[in-house]
Amino acid sequence: MSWINLVEVHYRTARDHGKEEADRALAELRPQITEHLPGVSAMRAAANLKAEYPMALADCFAVALAAAEGAMLLTGDPEIVDWAGKLPCNVRDLRAPAKSS
Repeated sequence: MSWINLVEVHYRTARDHGKEEADRALAELRPQITEHLPGVSAMRAAANLKAEYPMALADCFAVALAAAEGAMLLTGDPEIVDWAGKLPCNVRDLRAPAKSS
């Protein structure tokens, strides 16, 4: 997970539930993920995505990292889900019910 997106999780949680809850959420999340601090190539990839798609910049970092890692991007963000199939990574809409096999 990009540090850009971790910052987003923190400020949104703080806004809705307070700083203590945001700190707790981040502390619980961090051991479960690999944190990526974006370098120049990630910033360029995010900039290219931002130029092509009407998405938030933080969303572009999430897409760029998923593409670079060959990973599926798990999200419920309609700005990303609306472009699924055209983005350089696979996207799974977390709002949709899981398909049973």
